[in-house]
Amino acid sequence: MRWERGRRSGNVEDRRGQGGGFGRGGGFGGRGLRIGGRGGLGLGGIAIVVVLGLLFGVDPRLLLGMVDGGGGGYGPVPGQEQEVGLGPATGPGADPAQDELAEFVKVTLAYTEDVWNPLFARQGLDYQEPVLVLFSGMVESGCGRAQAAMGPFYCPLDERLYIDLDFYRELRSRLGAPGDFAQAYVIAHEVGHHVQNLLDISDQVQEARQRLPEAEANALSVRLELQADCLAGVWAHHAQAQLGVLEPGDIEEALAAAAAVGDDRLQRRAGGAVVPDSFTHGSSEQRAGWFGRGLEEGTMEACDTFAEEAGPAR
Repeated sequence: MRWERGRRSGNVEDRRGQGGGFGRGGGFGGRGLRIGGRGGLGLGGIAIVVVLGLLFGVDPRLLLGMVDGGGGGYGPVPGQEQEVGLGPATGPGADPAQDELAEFVKVTLAYTEDVWNPLFARQGLDYQEPVLVLFSGMVESGCGRAQAAMGPFYCPLDERLYIDLDFYRELRSRLGAPGDFAQAYVIAHEVGHHVQNLLDISDQVQEARQRLPEAEANALSVRLELQADCLAGVWAHHAQAQLGVLEPGDIEEALAAAAAVGDDRLQRRAGGAVVPDSFTHGSSEQRAGWFGRGLEEGTMEACDTFAEEAGPAR
């Protein structure tokens, strides 16, 4: 991806090396939720985490650190829990390779702003740019305390994206999805969740999920995640048309990344059986397929994963 000369977004908070400091606009006034470790959650705290997970489409077991690779997010990748976020805190300037990644993230976020602002404007809407938070090991978000092993995530309560840059090493070495456009896909997917939040799609889905049995609620979560993948493809379509950012091999990198984080592949990697009813993000084939559809058609209308003709969610 062509990015070195790109504009850097001003909507990036670099909290690397800050020990999980809490930024402005947090939904819990800076208290957050303690997940695991000393001073861990009591029964009341666990109940809050479960409710938050159900509301925002995150497997509560993942939030509680009980999932080993199945049914949620980009991970955790087997073995990642022992390696990520337990070493010395790394702040800006301490690691040149990570600092370069931070610059890449700033440019990628700027590219998403340059695409979504005009797309919203064409529909008479105002795109509210999200903030992206870089952190190391653990972070306090408006949705509570999160560990790097959860992978990148979006919190609708504070409208922020969160990523520990070590995830890109895991994406490359453990999940087998190298390349800078694979990294850009990760950010574009989380920005897709922000788009859903702005359009009130997320709230509608979560309200519907609460009235359904677990398997059907999971299926709705899958449709929400696949739509975020499709929106990432829409972004890639316009990023190329407007900015000419793509290089040979970039699309293959993004498709590989989408497939790498499919629920079926993560469950197999964790050493367990593939259980479609437990999927919350979609299979590898679905995730790559919906990204490809958004990329090809370049419209939000193409991303109606909730339509009956969109097919089964798993």
